[in-house]
Amino acid sequence: MSNYDASNIQILEGLEAVRKRPGMYIGSTGARGLHHLVWEIVDNSIDEALGGYATVIHLELLKGEIIRVTDDGRGIPVDLHPKTNRPAVETILTTLHSGGKFDGQSYKVSGGLHGVGASVVNALSEWYLVEIHRNNKRYQQRYERGIPVTDVNIVGESVHTGTIVTFQADHLVFTETVVYDYEILRNRIQQLAFLNKGIKITISDLRGDVPIENTYHYEGGIVEYVSFLNSGKGKVNHDILYIDKEVDGITLDIALQYNDSYATNLYSFANNIPTHEGGMHEDGFKLALTRVLNKYASENGMLKKDDSFLGEDTREGLTTIVSIKHPNPQFEGQTKTKLGNPEVRQITSQIFGDGLERYLQENPNDAKAIIEKCLMASRARIAAKKAREATRRKSPLDALGFASKLADCRSKDPAVSEIYIVEGDSAGGSAKQGRESEYQAILPLRGKVLNVEKARLDKILSNKEILSLIQALGTGIGEEFDAKNARYHKVVIMTDADIDGAHIRTLLLTFFFRYMKPLIDLGYVFIAQPPLYKVQSGKKVEYVYSDEGLQRALEEMGGRPNIQRYKGLGEMNPEQLWETTMDPENRTLLQVSLKDAMDADQVFSMLMGEEVEPRKLFIQENAIYADNIDA
Repeated sequence: MSNYDASNIQILEGLEAVRKRPGMYIGSTGARGLHHLVWEIVDNSIDEALGGYATVIHLELLKGEIIRVTDDGRGIPVDLHPKTNRPAVETILTTLHSGGKFDGQSYKVSGGLHGVGASVVNALSEWYLVEIHRNNKRYQQRYERGIPVTDVNIVGESVHTGTIVTFQADHLVFTETVVYDYEILRNRIQQLAFLNKGIKITISDLRGDVPIENTYHYEGGIVEYVSFLNSGKGKVNHDILYIDKEVDGITLDIALQYNDSYATNLYSFANNIPTHEGGMHEDGFKLALTRVLNKYASENGMLKKDDSFLGEDTREGLTTIVSIKHPNPQFEGQTKTKLGNPEVRQITSQIFGDGLERYLQENPNDAKAIIEKCLMASRARIAAKKAREATRRKSPLDALGFASKLADCRSKDPAVSEIYIVEGDSAGGSAKQGRESEYQAILPLRGKVLNVEKARLDKILSNKEILSLIQALGTGIGEEFDAKNARYHKVVIMTDADIDGAHIRTLLLTFFFRYMKPLIDLGYVFIAQPPLYKVQSGKKVEYVYSDEGLQRALEEMGGRPNIQRYKGLGEMNPEQLWETTMDPENRTLLQVSLKDAMDADQVFSMLMGEEVEPRKLFIQENAIYADNIDA
């Protein structure tokens, strides 16, 4: 038995803990964690702006994947800290849970309340350079992997104030990638500009031969945000409802507008941090929305006696931003995805409820249009109730004809079970014969499924193909949806490698995004990659998945090999389909993921929605990139 005594107990000092367990502080050491480094530094500049000390922030991506963030705030203090007897900036950058966010005076509100931001970035950087403009001087200090390698030196004079942070992420920590995605950074920078009206934020990408730069500055704040999100959609209420009020040091910012779609787009933030899991501010908003719309509809004779809207009725076609700035927010975990302050629910409900009542009274035409939208949603909900009952599947025999559609797998363990959603009966037949029936299920769909972007839930549930899909997955739909009931943890869309196949794939992805988004978030949805060509020379056979791959295969084989172009999955025999597209040893699956739900919403609305003009414009702008279009 090995010795286990006091000598085995490790004490991690300073920033050692961060380098030992980086995932605890930034979520992961993959691409998400890499980008998290940038937000920690940008958030510090935003906090300066929220305090009224900064107006301009500049994020730059330099060659070599180096990040530089510049602001015109007060500049980090450089005088000696009374406890550490080291310059304050060094204390901040080398000590966890240190900074100006805790005294309640230096910053009114802040996103980086855990006080780990800058120090964690410093710990996880190959090198980190901070430059401070303060006291008419320019100060500089350099760190390597969290350790100061210079003192805080005066390197010149300055006529302004601010902080410049430059760092390079440590490739020893971020082994997956150290390459930043400009679109991820640009999206968030634009979001921050919307959420903080009046602040000017610029992002520049200087890594390529041609620099890219975007500047965002919104005096209208979240009103412009809602307008941006609703662009290309028919508006129900013409005037955007906007509420901006402060109570007990808590500032509430809400903007709302209904559109003619059927999706709900409710985005909430606490101190600029997206609260993806909602929280008390969202709860308060929803309570007030349902309460006030019911009250208005009843008082104006628009609801029958004893009838009332449910929450889901009042949120159909809603686009809203709920942004709260709180001096002492309670987030659930360092990931900060849910706001837990109990007092926020009452404050949000009261302030928003009063504002909505006033808006409805002052805008009777908009009020009538909103209530009519809710009434239509309510009728559709009642009509969908019976149809939804049919989706509660206990066995494949629950629905007439369903058993013949689904070729289920023998395994009852969702973690290993896969379902292939296949286009057409002929491909379905090959897939059924070629699959590994122990863990692979096959669901063939006939023709093109319904475009759910243009349909309410009651119509969706009357569509046999969609109904079969819901029944097979076992999750339910709408308010009853529960990802924990998913019968398969791999849902694979397998369509032909042609334009029709791409269209069916888009229709299915639209359905998953609008009605089963948690399956995408959990990483359960995949796209199969069937081969485009079979190249054969004598006994040598190679399947290739692109025109570039075909050229490579032809060069390697030489001579005059036989080329077969697969127009559809049905052209492959079961063995070929298994070997190329379904065998875990050989297949290529693309995992569907969401970088930004707001972006995805706009893309789906533009491609699949009612408005023709945005789609026409998109086609005109992107036609030059289209190739392999079937005649």
